[in-house]
Amino acid sequence: MSKITDYAFLFQNSSGKSAFNPIGSFQLSQLNSSAVQSQLKAAGINTNSKQYKTVISKMMQNANGMMYTNPAAIKNLMKNYDKDGDYISPATGLAGMDATDIPISQRHVIIDIPEKNRQEMFDNAKREFLEENGIANGDTTKRSDVFYHYQKSAKKRDRLKGTWTLEQYERQYNQAFYDAAKAADPTWKPGKAIKAGALDGITREQIDKSLTVTMGQYGEIFKRGFDLKL
Repeated sequence: MSKITDYAFLFQNSSGKSAFNPIGSFQLSQLNSSAVQSQLKAAGINTNSKQYKTVISKMMQNANGMMYTNPAAIKNLMKNYDKDGDYISPATGLAGMDATDIPISQRHVIIDIPEKNRQEMFDNAKREFLEENGIANGDTTKRSDVFYHYQKSAKKRDRLKGTWTLEQYERQYNQAFYDAAKAADPTWKPGKAIKAGALDGITREQIDKSLTVTMGQYGEIFKRGFDLKL
């Protein structure tokens, strides 16, 4: 999903009609002048940093050289990027999760996921499957917490691919739960009470060992290598 950032609130119309007139404002077209560069450095802005370069690049994309900005606005925007110039998610405080301009082929890739994260996903998926009788409930699910715990511990370069991979594990766990519920009660369907003990024989290790990697329409995905005997 593309990320759209509105920088309008940081700019002043070149005609001077805007009520917003920040102290020290300057036109973007003046950015490389010695006076403006001195002003930026005096404000503590490292004009050689990737944070700064990313912010200026975004501003140039969203405005023209006649628009105005100021050091405070630039510093404020720089907080949204890490030292590598990568966007930091305001929801998690983590970089490396912005998929903008990254092809699906580069982010929908299966990579190794630590066992503790797979187990946490399995436990959460099983608990929610039983609590909701097989119906996904977006209001009560804790799956985002599981993804966050993985993302927080993963290397930045692995976060997008790893999140995709962990989601594929989740899908296979839920499929195994569904199959087991149907095996225990052929009349069962999502929303109907699951027969007691129907999922007791399922283990994460059992499911993980049955998975193979295949190339799907949107990238690499997991598929069950064979039918599980539960």
